[in-house]
Amino acid sequence: MNSFKKLLLAGLSASMLIGASGAMAKEPSIWLMGEVHDNEQGHFYRLQDLRSNVGPLARPAILMEQFDVSRQDALTQAWQTCKQAQCVIDAAGGQGWDWPLYVPLIDWVLQNRLPLVAANLSREQTQAVMKDGFSAVFDAATRAKYKLDQPLPQPWLDKQRQAIEQGHCNMLPATSVDPMVQAQAARDVQFAILIEQYASQDVVLIAGNGHVRRDLGVYQWLPARLKDRVMIAGYVESYTSDPDLYDRMRVLEPQARADMCEMFKRSQRQ
Repeated sequence: MNSFKKLLLAGLSASMLIGASGAMAKEPSIWLMGEVHDNEQGHFYRLQDLRSNVGPLARPAILMEQFDVSRQDALTQAWQTCKQAQCVIDAAGGQGWDWPLYVPLIDWVLQNRLPLVAANLSREQTQAVMKDGFSAVFDAATRAKYKLDQPLPQPWLDKQRQAIEQGHCNMLPATSVDPMVQAQAARDVQFAILIEQYASQDVVLIAGNGHVRRDLGVYQWLPARLKDRVMIAGYVESYTSDPDLYDRMRVLEPQARADMCEMFKRSQRQ
C-alpha cells in the first residue's frame, strides 16, 4: 500500500481485526495506538476504531500511558470493581492528563471487562532516569536485555534528539536534551516490557504518537519475534506527517489551543 492510500484510509482494515475469531487470528495481535493528547477528535476516532475492530471473543489487555506503573494495584482493583470510568480515574489516575477525554475509552474497557494495565513510569522515576541514568529504574538484567548498558545507537540517538528538540520548539538548553532522550527511551522500554509480558493475549497500547511511531518508539525495543504481530495506528494533526511512521494514519482537525511554543518560552523565562 502506498503512502497516499495509507493517508486517505478512512478506517482500520477489517483484515486486521483483533482476535475476531479463532480462524482469523493465528497469533494474538499487538496494536500500538497513538494520540495527540488533547485532541478530542482523535480520542473519538481511536475508540471508534477499537469498537469496530475488536472482535467479540477478543480479550485484549489495554495498556495505558496515562496510568503510572506504581499505581497498578489500585488500578487493578478499580477496573475489577468500578462501574464507571470516573471511579477508575479517582482511584488510580494522576495529574497532568485531560481525564474527561479518556472517560469514553475507560467506560468501554469496563463494559467489556478488559484488563487495564498501567504502562508509564512515574514522574519521579522519569526524573531519576534523567539524573542518574537507566540504572535508576531498571535492574542489571533488564539493562543487559535491552542493551541499555551500552551506548545508544547513533542513528536512533540523532533522530530522537531531533524529535525532542522539535517537540520543545527548539528552545531546550543543550544540556537538557540527552537526559530527556534517556527518559523517553526508558518509557518506551517500560512499554515494551509490558507488551512482552501480556503478549500471550491481544494487547493494545494507548500512548502518544511519539511513542508508537515505527522508527523511534516502543516498536524499536520489542523483541524481533513480536514485531510481525504489531499494527501501528497514528492519529495526527498534520497532512505533512510521514505516513510511513505508521501502518494506519488518521489525519485530524487541529485542536484549538494556545500557542504551545509561546507557552514554553514563557515557562523557560520563569
